[in-house]
Amino acid sequence: MVAILGFSKEQISEAVQAMYASVADDPHQGFHFPVGRPAALAVGYQGKELDGLPPSALDRFVGVGYPFRADVIRPGHTVLDIGSGSGTDTLIASRIVGETGKVWALDITPDMLTRLRATLKEVSIENVETIEADAERIPLPDNSVDVVTSNGVLNLVPDKHKAFAEIFRVLKPEGRVQLADIVISRPVPLGGRSDPKMWAECVVGASVDEDYLGLFSETGFTDVELLGEFDYFAESPSADTRRIAAGLGARSVQVVMRRPAVAKVPTNIERLVSRLHPRRLKMMIGGRGLWGAVAAIVAAVACYGTLAFVGFLSLMGIALALPEGTWAVTIIAAAVLAVVATAFNLPRHRQPWPLLATGLGAILIGYVMFWGYNAITEALGFAILIGGIGLDLYQIYRVECAPARVETPR
Repeated sequence: MVAILGFSKEQISEAVQAMYASVADDPHQGFHFPVGRPAALAVGYQGKELDGLPPSALDRFVGVGYPFRADVIRPGHTVLDIGSGSGTDTLIASRIVGETGKVWALDITPDMLTRLRATLKEVSIENVETIEADAERIPLPDNSVDVVTSNGVLNLVPDKHKAFAEIFRVLKPEGRVQLADIVISRPVPLGGRSDPKMWAECVVGASVDEDYLGLFSETGFTDVELLGEFDYFAESPSADTRRIAAGLGARSVQVVMRRPAVAKVPTNIERLVSRLHPRRLKMMIGGRGLWGAVAAIVAAVACYGTLAFVGFLSLMGIALALPEGTWAVTIIAAAVLAVVATAFNLPRHRQPWPLLATGLGAILIGYVMFWGYNAITEALGFAILIGGIGLDLYQIYRVECAPARVETPR
């Protein structure tokens, strides 16, 4: 079991299923996201595509974009719809592939699949089969699918690397992926992913756009093309959802990609090197407001780590002369950088207390370094500095991610 900051994937899955079971039960009860035919038209579907679709499917549409913009499904294809829901995209794909093709409709919400099965029986569609499963464990053979389509689902999956590896596995060589999904411009603040209900809001489970697109090449896909993007959350009836989405730069994207004929899956080392690229590290640290935490850690390690190292060498009988001036300057410089980083975060939450706390901590550290050493004052300075950093991160989370109200269907 993999935990996401204290919550298991099972808990996240249960929260997502509960949300979309409510949609399956009554799509008109009011949600934080657009639902139904108006939602489909808003994200790019054409009226003629929707005409003739059974209301039992279309009324429960909750997609975030228009993956069919990719135009990669052909008659006779085998298509896998990941997160089929009540079946709007499944039924459109079913029309395209025709009697000689097949559509697999995969979803984790039993209520949605029950609705879809009833719809398929009602309109006598025979080229669709349903699968109750999640994207991390697709129960289909290798190289068995021509096209994978998905709409607003993969941002809800905790282990996206595993999900895309599964998509890659089931695709035939030269198979295509068309998807619409949610990405963010700024990483979710620490703690922001800790509430399973917030995953169902479609925002906090999303990946930073650069990481998301990088994930495709890390999996082995080629010809990755961004077809378009737009502000999906502008249409949300929930003020909290709009606020959180705006703070994170959340938006919908439509992407198409290909599994190459000769698959070259990157090695684990190649994936690690890609994830540790300085640009991605800078985005991760800066986006979460962690430069202050990094500077505070450097200051603490420079102070207490150096003392511990010198003490250890002394016990080993090795005398090491410590350049106290350089040592002190390094410590206070890192502490000052922590204050500066906190100041840069001030516009994100507009609360002065973190900056005041880190400033006081740096002053105390500077005092014991250059004027009068006192171990208690030194420890107090570091405690206040680190506490200010923690308060800073909490304020970022409170403003940019934590909802003032968790809205439930009415």
